[in-house]
Amino acid sequence: MSSIRIVRPRRFLLASAALTSLAAADMPAALAQQAGQSLPPVEVSPPQSRKQAKPPARDAASGRRATARRPVAVAAVAKPVAPNAAVPTPLNSNAVAESASRLGLTVRQTPATVEVISAETMREQGYRTVSDVAQGAVGVTAGDNPAEPSAFSMRGFTNSQINTLYNGIKIGPQNMTSRIMDTANLEAVEILKGPASLISGEGAAGGAINFVTKQPHTGPIRNEADFSYDSLNSFRAHYGSGGSTNVQGLDYRFDVSRSSLNGFADDTNTKTFDVSGQLNYRISDSLKVWGAIEYREDRGKAYWGAPLVPVAFSSSHATAGIVSGTYVSNSNGTNLGPVTIDDRTLNTNYNVLDNRNVAQEVWLRGGFELKLAPDLTLKSQAYAYGAERSWFNNEVEAFNATTNTVDRSRFYVAHSQRLVGNITDLTWDSNIAGLDNRLVTTLSSSYLDFVRPGAANFPGDSVDLVDPDRGFYGLLTTKEQTARIDNEALSFEDRLKLTRTFALIGGLRVEHIGLDRNSTDVVGLENAGFPFPKSWAPVTGRIGYTWEAVPGLTFFSQYATGADISANNIFLLGPTQPLDLTTARTYETGVKHVLWDNRAEWSFSAYDIVRKNVYAAAGGQTLNIAGRQDSKGVELAGSIRPIEPLRLWGNIAYVDARYADYDFVGGSFSGNTPPNVPRIVANAGASWRFLTPWPVEIGITGRHVGDRTNSDANTVTMNAYTVGDLYAFVDIPKAVFNAVDQARLTFRVRNFTDKHYAIWGDPFYPDQVLLGAPRTYEISAAFKW
Repeated sequence: MSSIRIVRPRRFLLASAALTSLAAADMPAALAQQAGQSLPPVEVSPPQSRKQAKPPARDAASGRRATARRPVAVAAVAKPVAPNAAVPTPLNSNAVAESASRLGLTVRQTPATVEVISAETMREQGYRTVSDVAQGAVGVTAGDNPAEPSAFSMRGFTNSQINTLYNGIKIGPQNMTSRIMDTANLEAVEILKGPASLISGEGAAGGAINFVTKQPHTGPIRNEADFSYDSLNSFRAHYGSGGSTNVQGLDYRFDVSRSSLNGFADDTNTKTFDVSGQLNYRISDSLKVWGAIEYREDRGKAYWGAPLVPVAFSSSHATAGIVSGTYVSNSNGTNLGPVTIDDRTLNTNYNVLDNRNVAQEVWLRGGFELKLAPDLTLKSQAYAYGAERSWFNNEVEAFNATTNTVDRSRFYVAHSQRLVGNITDLTWDSNIAGLDNRLVTTLSSSYLDFVRPGAANFPGDSVDLVDPDRGFYGLLTTKEQTARIDNEALSFEDRLKLTRTFALIGGLRVEHIGLDRNSTDVVGLENAGFPFPKSWAPVTGRIGYTWEAVPGLTFFSQYATGADISANNIFLLGPTQPLDLTTARTYETGVKHVLWDNRAEWSFSAYDIVRKNVYAAAGGQTLNIAGRQDSKGVELAGSIRPIEPLRLWGNIAYVDARYADYDFVGGSFSGNTPPNVPRIVANAGASWRFLTPWPVEIGITGRHVGDRTNSDANTVTMNAYTVGDLYAFVDIPKAVFNAVDQARLTFRVRNFTDKHYAIWGDPFYPDQVLLGAPRTYEISAAFKW
């Protein structure tokens, strides 16, 4: 890391926006020039590979079923397309992940571990929320803890150590901005492993997860509708439409979805509503403009988990296999001794009756893509985002070993967030000494304004363990905190092909981060130490290679660095605590192999990550300085179709994540494992398709997650668990519904063994753990026409 002098934030933002405006203002001149001679069409595909993959020798219907992770439909996605992208591969390595590289590379051409999970895979595997999607990926776990919904863990890192992106844009720290999101409006979910500051900016120590909304395609209008209902009385509905309009060059996409997902705990649910739309207008072969808008909201009555209870107290009601270990309450200080989850609390909701979790979000995005010359392309987009969020709950559920009751504590917080920004890319394809080269220069800037009213008092009470009187929130007194973050970055990414099979890929990012915080008391007076500003100028990057040793077999390695603002919550870090950047670096190597006429594919990677100046949750909304975190591991994934009706797939990840130099007054956590990090995560699935007049497919999927801890102290273990799902679907021929091209009915059993397990633990609330959902049954229908 080094410091570099950068222009002031607002000037930089204005300059970036002015570049977009200038290019837009110059469009008429560009068009006038085209009147005499049109420029060639925009082509942003990666360089041609040495050998074109041979298409599968199967009919169209069976070819559509050839993959375990089906790639995004290329014709329907307005993004760079690789030459072989139309050929499906079992692990989707022909898909282009823009969150992993701005060079337009496919997954197989990128010197990093990347997964792209398509909309078709989400539908087939029954992924209803983005947390479901993440849990099907290699080595990723997720938990919808209501304080930090859609929280993820991978490669030993969790929460805001993983960047959450929306169409490639970061909106703020994950643990403050993410929400439960339905998958209906998504085209794909991209998962990039390891430090990723080069592409997505500060915050990406463990990687980045990018949610890509459905986009327009050129061609006939296609419509789709989906419906589902389950045994918890949950329902989902979605309608989408897209294609070319009667206006030459104008394509559209529109989606609307609604869901009501009921929880297994008493009086819990999450309701979502999402409307998204985008217009692409191809003015000429060299110029495209576009605009997009999205409104999203979720409203829920939250489940905050089951309290840890002494085994001695629960006696015959103590459960086995959910948690183990001993615990001294972080909340009330009583010694619980060996702990368990009482089987009388598996469905108990300890939240107050008037609880609520609410969020409303609005996105505005727009930009252009202009071919300045045959080898020079300019792309730019401006965006604006606004969100209102609020939490009004009882959040602490701590068993008191002295009174044998559950001590509760209320919490309230709200967000009013505004974000504006611009990202501009200039892509130059050139030839250096006879070698193909592509360089992308990116200029980006954003301005984030965060206002956070929060509770100044925390009403509390005690209730019975088995039959709690839930009551109401009570008196609320508030105070306010604010934070403003300026972010400006200049980055370069380059790919040089030294031979037809060997390429060097690297990049450098110079970034300015400015943080300005304030905090007031209940009467509006500034607290001691506030306001305070702080700024950083990290330099991060990546250098790596890819080598296609034989057609389809690609080796890769990389060294990458990342940086993020200290602490996993910008409002918890005190003005007297050190305000240094947290930095990370990774070494990674691996192989990606597609073979057997694209009927089989596997990948392997090994990595070593070090993150320094780590801040960790200490419980009770406080932070400890953890010094350093080391994470080493391997990941293996594969998929194969040995015969036409049978498909097999699986993945496994092993990680050894440890704290180092984690010393504090009263003890040390050096050598301990971070919370919610299992050593082993494995997924597997198999399906068989009966090629009858009404094609039927049956399948089974399984997931194993190893032991995890719920706090840095590592005294309580959330025990390993294995769960499985069953599904069967039938494709109804078009002759049955003449107006519908494709119709599918699906029946699914989730957690068919009805396993009781702990899925997540919040280290800020270590007195309780979140339990996984029991067995549920679901029926769904999907139509395309």
